[in-house]
Amino acid sequence: MKIRQLHFILLIFIIGVLFSDAASLSISPSSGTYNIGQTFSVSVYVSSPDQAMNAVSGVITFPADKVQVLSLSKSGSIINLWVQEPSFSNPPAGGQGTINFEGIVFNPGFQGNNGKIITISLKVKAIGTASLSFTSSAVLANDGLGTNILINIGNANYALENPAETPVAPKAETPSKTIGTPNAPEIISSTHPDSNKWYQAITAKFSWKIGGDITSDSVVIDKNPRTIPQTVFSPAITSKEMGDLSEGVWYFHAQLKNSYGWGDVTHFRVGIDTTPPDPFTIQVDNGGDPTNPQPILKFKAYDTLSGINHYEVRIGEIQNLNVPAEKVVNGSYKIPVCPPGKYSVIIRAVDQAGNYSIAMGDLEIASIEMPIITEYPQRLYPGNPLIVKGTSKVCDHVILSVQDERKDILTTDAKCENGAFTIIFGRTLDKGIYNIWVKAVDARGAESNPTEPVRVIVSLPIFIKIGSLVIDYLNVIITLLALIILMVMAWIYGWKKVRDLKKAIKKETKEAEMTLYKGFDILRMEMTKQVARLDGKPGLSKKEKVLNEELKEALNKAEKIIGKEIKDIKKEL
Repeated sequence: MKIRQLHFILLIFIIGVLFSDAASLSISPSSGTYNIGQTFSVSVYVSSPDQAMNAVSGVITFPADKVQVLSLSKSGSIINLWVQEPSFSNPPAGGQGTINFEGIVFNPGFQGNNGKIITISLKVKAIGTASLSFTSSAVLANDGLGTNILINIGNANYALENPAETPVAPKAETPSKTIGTPNAPEIISSTHPDSNKWYQAITAKFSWKIGGDITSDSVVIDKNPRTIPQTVFSPAITSKEMGDLSEGVWYFHAQLKNSYGWGDVTHFRVGIDTTPPDPFTIQVDNGGDPTNPQPILKFKAYDTLSGINHYEVRIGEIQNLNVPAEKVVNGSYKIPVCPPGKYSVIIRAVDQAGNYSIAMGDLEIASIEMPIITEYPQRLYPGNPLIVKGTSKVCDHVILSVQDERKDILTTDAKCENGAFTIIFGRTLDKGIYNIWVKAVDARGAESNPTEPVRVIVSLPIFIKIGSLVIDYLNVIITLLALIILMVMAWIYGWKKVRDLKKAIKKETKEAEMTLYKGFDILRMEMTKQVARLDGKPGLSKKEKVLNEELKEALNKAEKIIGKEIKDIKKEL
């Protein structure tokens, strides 16, 4: 007897050990009802509450004539390394489709409940029943031996139906009204104000007004559009809050009573939708032309309850579009013209209640052939027009960009005719250095990449160029004058050094004095001629006269200083 008891206890212990280390695979939700054309998502989960697991694999079959797999998502998965990337097949002739996965969880593995593996996006093709079943699967323990601890496998079954219309709130409707009874109350909801719209709030607040003759009222909320409320409040209330409402269409019913009896009933519709639209994907169709500036984005989201209201389409940093659902015809939307480049596309599908789901994709638009600049002025006088010529095989028109030294950019365009273009910039350019480039645009709006920038220098006719520095004639004259004064000062310094020879060079001093004054006179005359000659016009302009007088005054001052020094030398001699 004791041996049998011992065997029994040992058996119970072994069974407990076996089941304590058990793992399970499940599909959630495991059931549901969906309409033809609708998409919905289910997720595959692993649970191993008592022992860490580090590997999982599985093959799931589904009826391909009833549902179609749209995509597999690894978002939120516990898997760190995929031995076999999640994949699926949709047999074109129906039959059994398959979903495959195999992955590893890094040490210390996963221990717990409902660890997500993958999410499956499905689309309903026909009415009937769709079963998702595991045909092979394994969950391996993180014990260094690869022990398969999978004990429980949960499959899923879904009912597939034709879509049904959502009922709308009927008008107030009661049994035969007795004369003198109250009218149906006017219901106001602060949380769900429009009975024809959908909302996310699961708590609904209602209020109504009552007259002085009202002794009682009766309210209730349910999913029947014609319920006569039976819950009586006496004395009458004027507001009611209903919480923890599930998704779907609810009806708040209210009825008033006075001394003559119960009046008409108000039925106030409340639409609640807290579930985002089903996951969806984005495909790009450029019609086989990589330069197409308006490719078609193919996407379609489904929402079981309220339906899709609009899509928010973001294309890189250049487009932010709000697209009504009816503009997405047959799951296709032609985007506005975009310049060449690579863009990330983000689309939010927003349902009538404001819930949304997001899909992401990539878009690349290639550039058309670049134009060629054949003629442009490397140097340009102020006031003269900038004219650029070139050729292009594919353009409808070209765009010229002109960038100044402050990096400000001005643009203009011109038509292409017979593969050539001539652009006349519409404004004159001030003195400075400019970079210019051209890009081509075809009749569709497709653009080329810009040409390499070329440099245009705008300056006066006479100039000195040192590197990228442009110096005009005024700077030249001032520089020469400074050099002359420097040379004179050096000459004076030399004279002071030889004052001990004053007796021997007295005669030369007088001759030098005369030569110096004559030199200043010649310099004055020559300066007047050169100033007049610089702009190529006879005589002196008003500005040139002012400049000439200022230069003469500078020479006079220099002459006085030098004359004073010569007189000092003569005194020493």
